[in-house]
Amino acid sequence: MKPQPSRWSPNGQNDPITLSVIGSLTTPRPPDTVPAMEVDFEDASLRRLEADQEFTGGFDVAIVKAFRKRMQLIRAAIDERAFYAMKSLHYEKLQGDRAGKNSMRLNDQWRLILRIRQESDGKCVVVVSIIDYH
Repeated sequence: MKPQPSRWSPNGQNDPITLSVIGSLTTPRPPDTVPAMEVDFEDASLRRLEADQEFTGGFDVAIVKAFRKRMQLIRAAIDERAFYAMKSLHYEKLQGDRAGKNSMRLNDQWRLILRIRQESDGKCVVVVSIIDYH
């Protein structure tokens, strides 16, 4: 099956690698294929923020909605290359006192801080925090 053209390819062309990574986020995987990355939380309130529709954790409703949307993307991804392929996430490795962590944009002001942990059966995304960059 040939990948369908993407309207938002990073370079304006239909790059097969980008399409396959993006396709992994949007195409349901059969159960016998490569599993999605595991997800863990450093803070129990972030776990609750994802699962409990009534809980906002003191964040604005728009931030909570963006967080839950990002969690769906994270849970669907095979590995972090999918995050880099989606330029709108502004997924990047952090430096300085946050070295070893990555950030993903929730909106212009708020970022989701993650850490990728290698495990025996693959990679695990550890959700560290939601921070205000301004």
